[in-house]
Amino acid sequence: MANVLVIDDDQMICEMITDIVQDVGHSCDSAHSLRAGLAKALSGRFDVVFQDVYLSDGMGLDLLPQLKEAPGRPEVVIITGAGETHVAERAMREGAWDFVAKPLDLDGVLGPLERALKYRGERHGSAVKKAVRREGIAGSSPLIRALLSTVAMAGESGASVLITGETGTGKELFARAIHANSPRATKPFVVVDCASLPENLVESILFGHVKGAFTGAEKARDGLVMLANGGTLFLDEVGELPFAMQRSFLRVLEGHTFRPVGSKNELGSDFRLVAATNRHLDEMVERGEFRKDLLYRIRSFSIEVPPLRERVEDIEEIVSVHMARMTSQGRFQAKGFSPEFVHALASYPWPGNVRELVNCLERSLATAHADRTLFLTHLPENVRVSYARTLVNREGPSKPYPGTVDGADSASLPSRVEAAQGGDPSQPGSQESWSVYRERAVGHAEQDYFKRLLAFTHGNIRESCEIAGVSRARLYQILQKHDIKRLH
Repeated sequence: MANVLVIDDDQMICEMITDIVQDVGHSCDSAHSLRAGLAKALSGRFDVVFQDVYLSDGMGLDLLPQLKEAPGRPEVVIITGAGETHVAERAMREGAWDFVAKPLDLDGVLGPLERALKYRGERHGSAVKKAVRREGIAGSSPLIRALLSTVAMAGESGASVLITGETGTGKELFARAIHANSPRATKPFVVVDCASLPENLVESILFGHVKGAFTGAEKARDGLVMLANGGTLFLDEVGELPFAMQRSFLRVLEGHTFRPVGSKNELGSDFRLVAATNRHLDEMVERGEFRKDLLYRIRSFSIEVPPLRERVEDIEEIVSVHMARMTSQGRFQAKGFSPEFVHALASYPWPGNVRELVNCLERSLATAHADRTLFLTHLPENVRVSYARTLVNREGPSKPYPGTVDGADSASLPSRVEAAQGGDPSQPGSQESWSVYRERAVGHAEQDYFKRLLAFTHGNIRESCEIAGVSRARLYQILQKHDIKRLH
């Protein structure tokens, strides 16, 4: 018999899931708030938790990391509204077992429950889980912890892996981690930079050549595919692989055999493929720029590396890890961080992701010279300016709102707050402190801003995040706080 917990503020949903779970012979408990749900999860040992996304005291996904670390390490099934693909996407990336959409039915509840229990039953008798080799991956956020679990599974699977993500997110680090956590860890890890392959030498570089195969081929040479024999072949920026070469490489993947340039004989290579790209390969397939059959072949296992702006809680750890590396190399002396230095790093959007952050740290260390502590002044100007804007906006921005939905000109913050309150916010109550008044005024402005923002973007979450300069998690918190409904 398994123990199941339901966290949902809808009494009927709790009763429905409880009846279904108990009818198949399991025990079920329920809670109607995040606070109560977490308390029950921490005080008992549950195998599966069904959790709603939007509850009266917060957003359910914010509780996901704590639930997964609760006694019994339960599998978490997220309950979401129909069509909320963004919620399902975040839930999967942060390690949820599965998700079900309302309205719920018998199969929708029993399917994830039975699969989760079968998985736990099989895992219970397996060997103790080995520690994941990170290979330089820094961070302890829920996103990174979930990704590292995926890396470990991908490493053991032996299947081809496609790693996607923006430039600078560290895709090669994840590729190396997959190799390090695989049975091939002691064998070669061979990198192919597809973006820099000369089109007239692609076949020679990949497959090698025999002596005299072409002008200048004074001796036979093995290609990168053969060098990866027994290990991992990493195709970096696979979207840049010349289209004419994609068919030939697909054949190599299917049979693990190839013919060196100028040779009549085929050779074999037992390699495992990991590929990475910052391009949208599905869109390239639609435009006829990438072969569909090759995409399917390299995407047996898929990993998406999140941008740094979606895991800002990792920034301080990333900075510490790379500072330790730089100091161990004798390039700089170890230094401390002032609070505003860390806050400024956390407030910057980092379009270049981890690569840009590391370059920023290196520049700051060079600027600091003999100073023992890194301060705001040591940061590049663009980061300091971004931080200053954040501080000004936090105190109460007066800049226009992003577009209008009624044809009128955008108004400044004070007039909008006044309209929201039904009075003049410049006249605080005689018994009201400045901090209370400011919090109330900013709260009204925040509610008004995000209502208009979602109307302007027609409920598009990604576009709203880009305009507002906030993460998805922060946007969801604000919508929940002010009971703002997303438009569909």
